[in-house]
Amino acid sequence: MPPALAWDDFRLVKAISDQRGLTQAAERLGINHSTAFRRLGQIEAALHTALFERHRTGYVATPAGEEMVRIAARMEEDVTGFARRLEGAAPTPAGELRVTTADSLLIDLLTPILARFCARCPEVRLDVVVSNQALNLAKRDADVALRATDDPPDTLVGRRLATIAWALYGRAGDGDGGALAERRWVSPAPGLGAAKAARYVLERTAPERVVLRLDTVVGLADAVAAGIGIGPLPCLIAERRPGLVRLSAPEPDLSAGLWLLTHPDLRRAARVRAFLDFVGEAILRERDLIEGRS
Repeated sequence: MPPALAWDDFRLVKAISDQRGLTQAAERLGINHSTAFRRLGQIEAALHTALFERHRTGYVATPAGEEMVRIAARMEEDVTGFARRLEGAAPTPAGELRVTTADSLLIDLLTPILARFCARCPEVRLDVVVSNQALNLAKRDADVALRATDDPPDTLVGRRLATIAWALYGRAGDGDGGALAERRWVSPAPGLGAAKAARYVLERTAPERVVLRLDTVVGLADAVAAGIGIGPLPCLIAERRPGLVRLSAPEPDLSAGLWLLTHPDLRRAARVRAFLDFVGEAILRERDLIEGRS
């Protein structure tokens, strides 16, 4: 008789492979290390084969282990898809809605809109994940994403709400008479997803004039407002800070699309549809500010 394997066995093997170790895999699954160790031994004994090679750098899947990981990934995708389809049939806006966005969009745009949405749909419980990295909506890392991008994933559906304009800003009254290239600059870190803005800075001043780099756009705006240096900022953020002045027209090369996205299986779910419609219309009313016309 072939060994009887449960879904949890496949989940454990995949977690160990993903995390390259038992301790991290156990934490991810919410079990203790000894339970994970014992269960892996039982699975390998039942299959009469090793699923992992133990190295000093971590656990490495054997061919048999790799096959279990592939099967587990397909099973996980099927289970997640089934859950999405069930949720898509929900009749009224209710339940938990997981939203992901960048810190700059949450603080300077989305938070007051979320307050109005919560008042409109009190049965929807929002779980907001602030991340400057794109989360995987297909794996339910989030249900809805508000993202600045020119290349949204083909696997998602949604609408482009506006074009996020960027311009050069400084603090009012700081060094107005000097050439821009000779002033102190602040710059976004290239890994932030603002590589275009980082290149913009280096094309306009010498590297030694860049006195600060940050991996958050909100922090970049705070640095300019504090007088550390001038720098490129989204008009959406800078125009809300009364101490900042625009030193250039919006720079077309720095612009990015503002997208509201979800997974196709979720777009008809009542809570997702209500959120997309409400937030989309609210953001459209802010379009002049977002696109630098305010």
